[in-house]
Amino acid sequence: MFFEPRAGHNLPHDPFRAIVAPRPIGWISSISETGIVNLAPYSFFNAIAGTPPMVMFASEGIKDSITNVMATREFTVNLATKPLADRLNESARAHGAEINEFEVAGLTPIPCNFVKAPRVKESPAALECKVTEILPLKDLNGDPGDRVMAIAEVVGIHIDDSCLTDGLFDMVSARTIARCGYWDYQETTELFNMPRPDHIEPH
Repeated sequence: MFFEPRAGHNLPHDPFRAIVAPRPIGWISSISETGIVNLAPYSFFNAIAGTPPMVMFASEGIKDSITNVMATREFTVNLATKPLADRLNESARAHGAEINEFEVAGLTPIPCNFVKAPRVKESPAALECKVTEILPLKDLNGDPGDRVMAIAEVVGIHIDDSCLTDGLFDMVSARTIARCGYWDYQETTELFNMPRPDHIEPH
């Protein structure tokens, strides 16, 4: 099978997101200029550099999270896990900007060290992020539509000690989940080790 995305795929659902998967979930907490907290999951999210650590998330549509981030230039990423999956999903509802998703989802906001956006206390890891760039995502015609990407440097990292095994972050213990396209998700239950031939230590 081959198709041009602009011409359509003739399948029951678009396979693109299922092919580019699994994708980490950016569970983004942000705060508005007036102090209203927002929490929402984004599957167009990833780490993009290691030194210094940097992440990105992209919003299709000018939603509350990206509006807050454009205004305050900071956000927090909370690790999405299987025990928190239902509450993560609850935070995905299209609430009004005045609604605090922490309260709706029954989650506990706690302060970060360097950014005003709180982190999710129940999540075993969180990244405090300060924005370096906000970029419109233009298509081949130069049209950005309502697509916006925020790039940020990670300035603080929180880890629950229970998720450290022999000094390594244990994804299996944390029960990290990922987005797999359609309405499918994946829990990390097993890993295999394969060092690069010229790099033995994990990075």
